[in-house]
Amino acid sequence: MDKQELIRKTFPFLEKELISEINIISTLHNLRIDQSILGEGDYIKFFPMVLDGCLRVVRLSEEGNELLLYYLNRGEICSMSLTCCMVLQKSNIKMIAEEDSVIITIPVDKPEKWMSEYKSWKELMMYSYRKRFDELLDTIDSIAFMKLDERLIRFFEERFRSTGQTVFPGTHQEIALQLNTSREVVSRLLRNLERKYLVITERNSVDYTRLVRK
Repeated sequence: MDKQELIRKTFPFLEKELISEINIISTLHNLRIDQSILGEGDYIKFFPMVLDGCLRVVRLSEEGNELLLYYLNRGEICSMSLTCCMVLQKSNIKMIAEEDSVIITIPVDKPEKWMSEYKSWKELMMYSYRKRFDELLDTIDSIAFMKLDERLIRFFEERFRSTGQTVFPGTHQEIALQLNTSREVVSRLLRNLERKYLVITERNSVDYTRLVRK
């Protein structure tokens, strides 16, 4: 399938003229799992659109811990990077492939211009802003009001909703970094979930099938 057809199938609601323009000016990228496409502190030189797969968008602490903000799935765009595009700021987020993914990147001067030229693009922007805002509120609520064991369960549930995957292919330390806590705490909480037959922990993986399908 060529790039224009892939764009049309992923974003069928966009005007034909806009799809044609996106096809001409965009660059296609195939990302491997855990490959970063945008780093915190980088000047944003492009605007990403997800054609396949899933990206996670995080903030990094000074110690290198990740705070998961939200996931970007097929047919979604990152409104936070759009904000940085408009004011030519450095990125305050990091974007990482949660699984093998396909994206296209758009020159930074186009998204704002399209807002006034294409109704479908403006509607996509507004929908994205609203969804990201709601997800950020959920993240704030989880930090402010949830206990860490509840945040761990939410972490697996959100990952399942965004990727459909029921196995986390990483270490307890990697989960701890994303929850901004210690490996020892995550290991203890996972042992508690394992005693309840909700997860199965192996070396470098956590199977949470029973947790999300209970």
